[in-house]
Amino acid sequence: MNAQQTNALPYKGTGRSLPDTPYEERSWPEGPRWRSFDGGPPMPEPPPEDEADRRLGPVTVPRQPPPDEVRLVNAAILLRRPLLVTGRPGVGKSALAYRIARELGLGRVLQWPITSRTSLTSGLYEYDAIGRAQSHNPWLMSAAQQQPTADEAAADIGDFIQLGPLGTALLPYRLPRVLLIDEIDKGDADLPNDLLTLFEDGWYAVPPLVRVRKQHPRVTVHTADPGGFASVAEGVVTARAFPIVIMTSNGERAFPEAFMRRCLRLDMADLDAEGLAELLSAHFSDRLGDMQGKLIRAFKSHSEESSGLAADMLLNAAHLVTSGAYTYAEGDDAEWQSVLSAIWHPLNADGAGRSD
Repeated sequence: MNAQQTNALPYKGTGRSLPDTPYEERSWPEGPRWRSFDGGPPMPEPPPEDEADRRLGPVTVPRQPPPDEVRLVNAAILLRRPLLVTGRPGVGKSALAYRIARELGLGRVLQWPITSRTSLTSGLYEYDAIGRAQSHNPWLMSAAQQQPTADEAAADIGDFIQLGPLGTALLPYRLPRVLLIDEIDKGDADLPNDLLTLFEDGWYAVPPLVRVRKQHPRVTVHTADPGGFASVAEGVVTARAFPIVIMTSNGERAFPEAFMRRCLRLDMADLDAEGLAELLSAHFSDRLGDMQGKLIRAFKSHSEESSGLAADMLLNAAHLVTSGAYTYAEGDDAEWQSVLSAIWHPLNADGAGRSD
C-alpha cells in the first residue's frame, strides 16, 4: 500500500486525534451501496469521549500500532461491518474502541457489557411499564394532581423509555458512533444470530411507541448517553452512519458461520516488551525511569511461569512503585516479591495457569 492510499484511511492507530474540524464539516469515507442507510434528519453531535484518557492514558508520543489492527479497523469502517476482536484477557481488546473514538473524534463510546442474561431487546431499549402505570394510578396521585386524559397518558410514554447502548448507536448520527459489545461470547447462544438481522437492516422498532404512533407520531425518549434525549418518529429508529462495532471475545466458544461471515476478525496477541513499554509510558510518562525495563522483565518472567498474565497487572505493579509505598527491588527482597506474587497471580481459579 502506497503513502497516498494510507493517508486516505481514517484510522492510523497512533493515538493522536484528528485535526479539530467542526463535527458538521467533517467528511467520512463512503461505504458500499448495499451497506448504506437513510435515517432521516441527523442527530446533534454526540457527547465528547470522557473515558479515553483514564483508560488509555494521555498521548505523549505517537503509538506504534500493529499493522493488522490498522488494516482491519479501516476495513471494518469502509465496509460498515462489525469487528470481532479476540485474544486473552488484558491484551487491550476493549481499549481499541476507546482508541478509535478518541483518534477519530466520534464522541463517547457506547459500552454494552454482555452476560448470560443479556437479550437483544435490553441492548436496544428498556420500557418501564410498571413505573408508567404507577404514575397514572389515581390512588397514588396527590390531591393537587389531576388524573391525565388518555391522550395525555400516551404523550408521556417517552419519559419511561430509555434506549440502550445498541439502540443509541443506531440513531441517525451524521458520523458513526463507536459501540463496544464487551465479551459477546458470554451471551446466550442466540444473541449473535439475533444481531445479524439488526446489523443487516440498520433499523429497529420500539413497540410501545409503535402502539401510540397515530396519536403521537414523534416521541422524545432517553438515550444511553448521560442526560441524552432523542426524538423517535413512528416508533422506528433507523441509522444514517452504521456504527463502528467492536465486539470482544475471550475465545470461550465458537460463533455461527453466518455471524462470522458478516464480521471481520482481529486476533490480538499478547503485548511484547515494546508494547508493554508503550503501555507504561502512556500512563506513567517517565516517572518509572530505569525501573520500567526491570518491571517489564519481571512481568514477562512471571507471565511465562503462570501461563500468561493480563497487561493491566503490570500497571498495578507500576502504580505501587510510583506511589512510594514500595521500593522496587530485583532479586531476593522478600516483601516486594510477596507483593508481586499477590498482584501477579494466575488468571484461572486453581492457580495452575491457562492451558489454551
